[in-house]
Amino acid sequence: MKVGTDGVLLGAWVDVAQANTVLDVGTGSGVIALMLAQRTSGEARIDAIEVDKNSANQAHENVRQSPWGKKIIVHHSSLQGFRSSKKYDLIVSNPPYFNNSLPPPERARADARHTNTLPHHELLAHSKQLLSPAGRLAVILPFAEGKAFISMASITGLFCVRQCSFYSRQGKPQERWLLEFALEPRTIKTEKLLLFADDNNWSEDYKNLTRDFYLKL
Repeated sequence: MKVGTDGVLLGAWVDVAQANTVLDVGTGSGVIALMLAQRTSGEARIDAIEVDKNSANQAHENVRQSPWGKKIIVHHSSLQGFRSSKKYDLIVSNPPYFNNSLPPPERARADARHTNTLPHHELLAHSKQLLSPAGRLAVILPFAEGKAFISMASITGLFCVRQCSFYSRQGKPQERWLLEFALEPRTIKTEKLLLFADDNNWSEDYKNLTRDFYLKL
């Protein structure tokens, strides 16, 4: 799986304060897990799960060659089949989100982008079971799917506590939601992020958020 803007956004944006146990659901090539390993304390430990075997092998190799190999364990597993004795302070996922569109012909690409392997209600239900009492679930989703996810989460017993509306350009429709959920309701912290400034260069806010992860910044 290629490294995309969605994964970089989520890995850079999510709050890692007091996150000593982390679960990355659908890690793909491992980019989010590696970003969180870079951002968390030395004591933090990250489980990264991936249902596609080839992607899990690639993530394992990427982790092995990184400076954070001792912080991350890659598991070839679905979320539904994952078993852990620990509770997680933070669960992150760049989840599949296509429900009704025609799936691409390649199986791995279809599983990564469509909810056939990880329906959103199952992501929410299993995340709730795996979260520590003060734990949070963080996801990135397109605008319409994110609104539906917030409603579905509240029914499940997970409450949106932080949300960032992401736009590619000023004057364009909102493209993504960055969302954090907790087990208890509280006042929602709202943010806005713009990818490109008027001059077609990345905005200062985006550069400040992601500069630790781009070599050209």
